[in-house]
Amino acid sequence: MPKTTEAFSRVKIDAMLKDVGWQIDDGITVRFEYVLSDGTKADYVLCNRRGHPIAVLEAKRTSKSPLEGERQGRAYAALLGVPFVFLCNGEEVWSWEPEREAHPRKVCTLPSQLDLERLLALKEQRKDPLSVPIDPRIVERDYQLACIDTLCGEINLGRRKMLVEMATGTGKTRTAAAFIKRLFEAGLVSRVLFLVDRISLAKQAEDAFAEYLPEFPAYVLRGGRRFQDEKRITISTLQTFIGEYGSLPSSYFQLVVVDECHRSIYGKWSGTLRHFDALMVGLTATPCIAAEDMPDPEDGAFIRDTLRFFEVDKPTFRYSLKEAIAEGHLVPYDIYKAKTVKTAAEGGFEVKRDELDWSTMDAETKAEFERLFGDNESIVVDPAALERKFTIPERNRAIVREYRQVLEKGFMDRQGRRRAPQLGKAIVFAVTKRHAETLAHMFDAEFADKKPSPEVRFADYVVSGMGPDDSVDAFQKIDRFKKEAFPQVLVSVNMLDTGFDAPEVVHLVMARFTRSGILYQQMRGRGTRKAPHIHKAGFTMFDFVGVTDFHKDDEGAPEGGPVVVSEPKAKPATKRKLLVLDVHDQIDPATREWWTLDEDGNPVPTDARIARASALAVAFEAWLLAQDFNSDQMRLLRLIQSQIEANPEMADFNVYRFTQPPFSFNGGVQRARQLFGSDEGLQAMLAALNAAVFGGEGGDEQADQPTAIPPIN
Repeated sequence: MPKTTEAFSRVKIDAMLKDVGWQIDDGITVRFEYVLSDGTKADYVLCNRRGHPIAVLEAKRTSKSPLEGERQGRAYAALLGVPFVFLCNGEEVWSWEPEREAHPRKVCTLPSQLDLERLLALKEQRKDPLSVPIDPRIVERDYQLACIDTLCGEINLGRRKMLVEMATGTGKTRTAAAFIKRLFEAGLVSRVLFLVDRISLAKQAEDAFAEYLPEFPAYVLRGGRRFQDEKRITISTLQTFIGEYGSLPSSYFQLVVVDECHRSIYGKWSGTLRHFDALMVGLTATPCIAAEDMPDPEDGAFIRDTLRFFEVDKPTFRYSLKEAIAEGHLVPYDIYKAKTVKTAAEGGFEVKRDELDWSTMDAETKAEFERLFGDNESIVVDPAALERKFTIPERNRAIVREYRQVLEKGFMDRQGRRRAPQLGKAIVFAVTKRHAETLAHMFDAEFADKKPSPEVRFADYVVSGMGPDDSVDAFQKIDRFKKEAFPQVLVSVNMLDTGFDAPEVVHLVMARFTRSGILYQQMRGRGTRKAPHIHKAGFTMFDFVGVTDFHKDDEGAPEGGPVVVSEPKAKPATKRKLLVLDVHDQIDPATREWWTLDEDGNPVPTDARIARASALAVAFEAWLLAQDFNSDQMRLLRLIQSQIEANPEMADFNVYRFTQPPFSFNGGVQRARQLFGSDEGLQAMLAALNAAVFGGEGGDEQADQPTAIPPIN
């Protein structure tokens, strides 16, 4: 029988229905060739658990577009009095509610029976969201109310993707919570996904929803754990969700809110979002300006991908930092600028061979310097390499001393007025873990006289690079910084740039340069929040690397006055202290294994195992989205993905695995070869999969050995 016939297409449709949980053989929930009142036959009628029709599914042969069934599907739905129409040819699925939508829309899967019942219940209680009051206990500011009304107005026009730009500190999460509650009460959604890019933000969102939306239970999705169908709001990091979403039908969520995710969610991993037939709302603090105006190409790509994904040329709603400061919702800021001689050297600075104290160097450092100098008597160092390849201890000491001097003596602005920064908490942005350690120790020593006792830390540091240098106790340190008197200074590497909320911060110390305008704006946003309990009227940015000039920062000036700037001459750093950054080595936490059992006796995965499974899932998803497989191949590949995630110690995936459950229950190797055309086709697919996911780690003989989390290509 030719594989383009409708009968062959129906075999594939039956499999698609089974994939999302339909019991197609019970004679109740799925009716085939259903005779209607006018004598015509509907290919499929989907029923609820009591056997009452709730949707029509019109089938077409694979060689035809499912949209050719529009007229028939609409007619059958009208005769049955059901609101939902699905059009399918075994490869593509299109969803349609003719009473509300002019055209069908393409979706990734058929709906599950439970989701379809839920959608019908929503339809029966649906209201105009603009008619539902916004909860004033959650939001009350004019711009927050205007944002929610704007989004609801767009939904009424049939828009399904919207982008919100709101400055850091203006209450994006609160606004999202009030918007979500309105859509729940209007009967537009029953389940919501709130997607973030790091676990700390997931925890913050969970706390916020528990406070603002206690009647709509929320939970944080953990890697390897089940989706909690009884909860209304699922909060997840992008990394976790990439490995889990494939098990869900596209009908599972009706609203997806993306909060400042990594730009790949709008690029190579956009399939994660496109999987769901849901309203999409993006939240960002990044000004979505013309991509060509961004000095960092990565920023430009992020803006382009974001606008393209949401199908807009500008944000649906925008509330800028300038507006927030002018209206008193955020505090203004001053900028203090000062550079050391080495930092300010344009085109690099010269270091002569005889300026270095060779006697203090270890063999490795000496060999590296000999390689750099070669036959020359001097080298030129790019200031951008400071704290990455080179460190100058005296430069860091000069920064710390300058900071204290300004705190105690103030500084003169361009109008000749003396400015005295408010004393209080400070965040210092550093380059590397070594840089952060160095600065924390120097701040602690410089302010030793301000500590109540020697063992108390005036300054501490936290590091997050998604690797072995991460601070294992970072959250405890951050909690102390926020809630206790000490430390007063917290030095950060990639830890406090985004999503960190501590209104008491009155100083930001820029010891790290970045070309990224997006990252700069996120860093700056750590100081903008109001704190009336400490009489915070503004904050001060101490710029020791020229980052504010590079980004032409003029947004923080109070109305009627310029940004406060002072540029004193910095003390020259001592040249003889120039050193190559030494190599750091320590035990890799990912090689440690520790198993804990939960109350039911089930193993609780270690952090290393969860991290490895997450890394494999991300790599698998990136590879899969770059391919072009049909629905039968995708079904097998998703099963392979689930096995890899369940067994993260796996080092590769070979043909012999098809001889074992669960593959052996579904045709085994023979079925896999059939799906990919031949043994050569199957081997080629597996070779590509292994290269992308495991990166050539080795064979299965390594599978039982402890394995470090590898770099994923």
